[in-house]
Amino acid sequence: MAPIVAQFASSGKPSDPRQGLLARRMGYAALLAAVVSIMIFSVLALLILLGCLARWRGMRWLSVGAGALAVLLFLLTGCGVLPRVLLQRLESPYALRPALDWAPHNAIVLLTGDSVYVPHDKVEPSMSAYGRITEAAVLYRDCRQAQVACKLLVSGGDPSHMDTTLAASYGAVLGQLGVPAEDLILETRSNTTWQNAQFSRPLLARLDAPRVWLVSSAWHLRRGVLYFGHFGIVATPVRADYLRGQLIGWPSASNFVLADIALHEYLGIARYRVYNLLGWNAPGLPPLPQSAAADAVTKR
Repeated sequence: MAPIVAQFASSGKPSDPRQGLLARRMGYAALLAAVVSIMIFSVLALLILLGCLARWRGMRWLSVGAGALAVLLFLLTGCGVLPRVLLQRLESPYALRPALDWAPHNAIVLLTGDSVYVPHDKVEPSMSAYGRITEAAVLYRDCRQAQVACKLLVSGGDPSHMDTTLAASYGAVLGQLGVPAEDLILETRSNTTWQNAQFSRPLLARLDAPRVWLVSSAWHLRRGVLYFGHFGIVATPVRADYLRGQLIGWPSASNFVLADIALHEYLGIARYRVYNLLGWNAPGLPPLPQSAAADAVTKR
């Protein structure tokens, strides 16, 4: 029996060799874009530009200040101080996993990350995705061992245009880990965390599950809970992987990547707040109706 697929889903590897070549080229372009788009580098470049302009205009104090600030920011980021502080503020509320108080009917929502095209094979979840997949599978197993009903909703479209949705590739791995197809629901339209929440709302409403568990990386949960709450989905967050900046005496490229991950989350949260103030967000929705079964919770 095939998993329930919401909206649409395509699967398999690219349909012709040109698509495979395009996918690989897109992968190289995405890698270059990731390096260029690291926000810390952008800030450093602006500080250096400011210092050069100030020196050209004869404003020595501003030139020295901008240069010193750029060096300090580079060292604080590369040596792990800044990413550790930024990530700790994001992740600490979710460090401890919640008690598994199962309701008679439960929905586990898995937020997808990214995928990779494997030459001559297929599109599959990327290396960083398996923590989330494993956590969702373990949560599902525990739910079934408690002898209560459980559905696993995998949310993710095809933002990288690999001809395979994230939900489909993650769902295939979950099936291999023992999650039966009849309990898998694939939401294949969303390309952002906002859309994960938006497109999951009607699917969760049909399930009549009083308890929703939201699985993602610890650094991603704060924004995920915020967006899902906007669409009336009160979810219990469950972390998968957990990141920490590495405190070292010499700048490391990995610390710059971690700082960018954290800044991306803070930017997404700030953008949500600003859009709300300006009325640009979709209207918030009331909480999903709770059935009478919500009071009959199985304590573990």
